[in-house]
Amino acid sequence: MAHIIVVGNEKGGSGKSTTSMHVATALVRMGHKVGALDLDLRQKSFGRYVENRLAYLDHAGLDLPCPTYADLPEIHQSDLAAGENLHDRRLSAAVAELEVGSDFILIDCPGSHTRLSQVAHSLADTLITPLNDSFVDFDLLARTDSETNRILGPSVYSEMVWNARQLRAQAGLKPIDWIVVRNRLGAQQMHNKKKMGEALENLAKRIGFRVAPGFSERVIFRELFPRGLTLLDLKDIGVGNLNLSNIAARQELRDLLAELRLPGVRVDF
Repeated sequence: MAHIIVVGNEKGGSGKSTTSMHVATALVRMGHKVGALDLDLRQKSFGRYVENRLAYLDHAGLDLPCPTYADLPEIHQSDLAAGENLHDRRLSAAVAELEVGSDFILIDCPGSHTRLSQVAHSLADTLITPLNDSFVDFDLLARTDSETNRILGPSVYSEMVWNARQLRAQAGLKPIDWIVVRNRLGAQQMHNKKKMGEALENLAKRIGFRVAPGFSERVIFRELFPRGLTLLDLKDIGVGNLNLSNIAARQELRDLLAELRLPGVRVDF
């Protein structure tokens, strides 16, 4: 069976699509077969990223590694069994189709609470939660005391992950390996960075996730999206000498993939 990676966070703008595309493409580049789904049926940022890549490669006459992307199939209400949920059926059908011949299936979830996102989290072998390094984003994981920053209890997103874990346990599946990824770490704001780090490590011990460094805020990510490119494609499109920012960004991706500890993956780029 394919190892399912879910990228989820109920807040938009945390870097889910950028993380999804870079992880998926890096795995393909390392020789793994990767299927991809975007459950944000309205914006489809990850889906658009893959479409942009295919269009650019066709226009430029390039043959670069790419995940196998699929839309959720359309299913008529009359084809459902009694009591069966339409969204559950669409997602299970898409996963079943991609699972044939895939080592990994990467599912990008919307930045909101939806039935599709709930079900996807229960399918996750690995859950990646990109998080901007801000207490605004931290609030989705836990409620804190405004004066002391003491953690009062889990918040809405953490509760959804807990429910997904319960469903997997009841089905006899292995536990979710949950990694919270700190994106947009600022070189400045050292005091805030330190407080966020302490809060995340404290919460990680209480509700069971690992903390990993993600991507810093860089202009290069905004430039890559329209062509569907990733940091690993720069030399293939003629960028001979990478600048220091690009080299640092590649190292961030390398560190993230190593920290994910995916089965059978040896980070070698």
